[in-house]
Amino acid sequence: MTESRFLVPVSESVTLRQTVAYVVREALERGAETDSSMAVHFVYPLSERLTFDTQTTEADSARSLLDRVAVWAEEDLGDDAASMTIETALVGTREYLFSPSDYADVLVEYARDNDIDRAIFDPSFNPLGTTPLLPPLESEVRRSGLDVQEAPVKRERQSPLLVQRGTVAQFLALFSASFLFYLLLAGSTALFELATGAISAGIVAVALWGVSLTSPISPVVFIRRVARFALYVPYLFWEIVKANLSVAYVVLHPDLPIDPEIVEFDAAVWSPLSVTTLANSITLTPGTLTVDVSRRHFTVHTLTSSSREDLLEGALERAVRFVFYGLGAARIPSPLQRNVEQHEPEDEQ
Repeated sequence: MTESRFLVPVSESVTLRQTVAYVVREALERGAETDSSMAVHFVYPLSERLTFDTQTTEADSARSLLDRVAVWAEEDLGDDAASMTIETALVGTREYLFSPSDYADVLVEYARDNDIDRAIFDPSFNPLGTTPLLPPLESEVRRSGLDVQEAPVKRERQSPLLVQRGTVAQFLALFSASFLFYLLLAGSTALFELATGAISAGIVAVALWGVSLTSPISPVVFIRRVARFALYVPYLFWEIVKANLSVAYVVLHPDLPIDPEIVEFDAAVWSPLSVTTLANSITLTPGTLTVDVSRRHFTVHTLTSSSREDLLEGALERAVRFVFYGLGAARIPSPLQRNVEQHEPEDEQ
């Protein structure tokens, strides 16, 4: 069976998530039409030259973005993951990139090295962040002989409306969550509680339909996340029990062997809900307290060295990624591994 390959340059943009979803659909359709396996190469053209120091801020941000894109792609693939290969890479790391022709050269070179004949661009792709790069870049790449396409996705509003038009799936999701929360607080499933719960949930769903849930909901993805969350809850309870026993030992020990320290790390979770879930899970686990979160940068107070080691080994982070992004996201290194990679010295020649 032959293999068809797509090249997808990426940078931070408001339409990147939509572009990834489009590329995955397009690749699956092409694979079905041609009866071939597919490979999608997501590449980040690095505008700064890497020489001795390969762990610059831009390089770290680029690798983090590529990890995020790979997780998105695997989430969109779902049960079709075996039919497609997802590759990620930094390109242009040994030269300075200034003009559209510079970017085109490194993209075309990568395409030729990997036998790629088609490039799909995010309509908001602009690694420079200032001067518009896409139109001349597409022309340069097309001139090299590659088939060039711009993903047909809509740009988001710069200032989104507070109240947006919701879907039936969003209404049902908000109603169900409100109804279950009401019954949990009531602690009863009597007829009166069911009736008042349904009325209350209906009022909440109608009032907050277009405010609380502003992004589309896929029933399949939602059901999978709920199922994974059902596995996560007992795991979190077990972690809380273990942490309670550990803290109890420290408190009851005659020497009181505490070693408090503030730890900072960037978590490999990206949506507001997943960041909130991880922050609350850390706080619920005795021995660790989330002090501050800025986007995905966590500041955590740890009581003992063991609690600090458990935090940086990333078990909770990996579990939260499993809930929101599926099993494929577990391959992302833990905070401790990422920190070691950043500070690991190069081998002597």
